[in-house]
Amino acid sequence: MKNQSEISHLNIETHPLAPFIPEGASVLMLGSFPPKREKWSMEFYYPNWQNDMWRIFGLVFFNDKDFFVEPGAKRFRENAIREFLSEKRIAISDTAQEVIRLQDNASDKYLDIVTPVNLPRLLQQMPRCRAIITIGQKACETVAEILNVAVPKVGTSITCNMDKHPITLYRMPSSSRAYPLALEKKAAIYRQMFTALNLR
Repeated sequence: MKNQSEISHLNIETHPLAPFIPEGASVLMLGSFPPKREKWSMEFYYPNWQNDMWRIFGLVFFNDKDFFVEPGAKRFRENAIREFLSEKRIAISDTAQEVIRLQDNASDKYLDIVTPVNLPRLLQQMPRCRAIITIGQKACETVAEILNVAVPKVGTSITCNMDKHPITLYRMPSSSRAYPLALEKKAAIYRQMFTALNLR
């Protein structure tokens, strides 16, 4: 974390979305930070039309990558996504509360986290949470540092404790198309995880 003198002249962005926490949430998904607003196709997490998160979910749960796509439009069906996450009791947020973009894009590589998420406070709002799913390297490294555990390999998990409460930390491949893995192969990794969590 940078000190005030180092960041006073830099452009700090604050996370624009509140955490999505459905009643009885048992799983928390954490990405890094949203793209710039001009890339949004909806007012929710993973809003970039070029990001494949909701196509991965479509394949995993409905065998249809376009299940959450608005027919005839380049946007996702926000209400359907919210309803599905609520039904599955999947919460979603990000690991960064405040960031500086070192370049004018959404790449994690050029994302400097000024203030990380207050993970203990977030988990207090979901006492039934048993797993944290991190999306991409930066998100996993940030959470692993907070939990003081080793960073698991992509597609694997480790079990740790948060305030004496056992929790499983998963590291999933990034849903960005910049991550060099085919959509179907990403979906297969996510499918294995959601099956292990008894969510499908």
